[in-house]
Amino acid sequence: MFLRLFSLVLLVLGLASLVFGVGLMVRSLLEVVSPSHAQDLVELVFQQRYLEKGPKIVVIGGGTGLSTLLHGLKPYTTNLTAIVTVADDGGSSGRLRQEFDMLPPGDIRNCLVALADTEPLMQRLFQYRFAEDSALHGHNFGNLFITAMTKITGDFERAVRASSKVLAIRGRVVPSTNMKVRLAAEHDDGSVTLGETKISQSQVPIRRIYLEPTGCLPTADAIAAIQDANAIVLGPGSLYTSIIPNLLVDGMVGAIVTSKALKIYVCNVMTQSRETAGFRASDHVRALVAHSNPGILQLCIVNTEPVPPTLLERYRQEEAFPVEPDVERIRALGYQVVADNIISTEDYVRHDPDKVAKIIVQLIVGGRGRGLTHAPAGAAHAPVAG
Repeated sequence: MFLRLFSLVLLVLGLASLVFGVGLMVRSLLEVVSPSHAQDLVELVFQQRYLEKGPKIVVIGGGTGLSTLLHGLKPYTTNLTAIVTVADDGGSSGRLRQEFDMLPPGDIRNCLVALADTEPLMQRLFQYRFAEDSALHGHNFGNLFITAMTKITGDFERAVRASSKVLAIRGRVVPSTNMKVRLAAEHDDGSVTLGETKISQSQVPIRRIYLEPTGCLPTADAIAAIQDANAIVLGPGSLYTSIIPNLLVDGMVGAIVTSKALKIYVCNVMTQSRETAGFRASDHVRALVAHSNPGILQLCIVNTEPVPPTLLERYRQEEAFPVEPDVERIRALGYQVVADNIISTEDYVRHDPDKVAKIIVQLIVGGRGRGLTHAPAGAAHAPVAG
């Protein structure tokens, strides 16, 4: 009996020693990984699990507006998908597009950096632009990296996925189409302008825009994200050259309209001297609907905060002015409106990413938009634009 009891005591002591030893080993490993931040690593794990349970949000657009909004949404969820236009033909992106016969990487790169969860030095590296006295002048390192990755993998989408891993991004960035498309605009005087850069410089008002060639197909990842989303956000960004081009991809509008997600449009806060000169908020909404379907959105977020006089003068010189938040006209079109202060005015007039993201998350969590009947009659049966 004594021997059995003694053996049991030894077994218990052995197990306790084993557990204690494992605990010391884990602690040592944590200290090797980050000597002074073992507790921070544990908190990071819990934060990651929390973010993985966040709402599924799809943001559609391009340019700086899209990446700005992603900055704001990143702290709320890792279930983010940025669907990005590939019609850009200017700057470094345009040069790489022409020289290597590939999709433009610039807007994709900005979104990758916005969602990056890696060291700031890596983010700065991807945004580094070579000086004018260099043979690579005007090019951006991130653009060159994605270009090289495209050549290595043989596919632009695979290159973006690989770049996403390098930057350890929260979420996904996908092109709206894998086809090499060109943006075209028909103007009020009947003339036609080809190319995103030339369209944004044209003095004649735009009647409609379209893609060449026609019949371009959306990426499978874009459609899957839309179908699975809790919210789909259009904008902010250039109306005709960043947002609408995504909606001109075949099947994109149909997927958005039939999705059960809350559909939100974040309206620009300033007009653009050529693209949207004189546009009110309701004019932006009308242009979106005219190029797609009345069911493309349910709710519009507009800014009501006045722009400081000092900044107004600076923008006036560029022929840009605050977008009038004509809330009642938007409601008369059949859409809900959230009107609030959503801007930052430190040096430029910009959407404040934190303010806009907070509104969007509150709309999702609060369930606003469920069972909405505000879409114009016949929206579900309206023809879907190309």
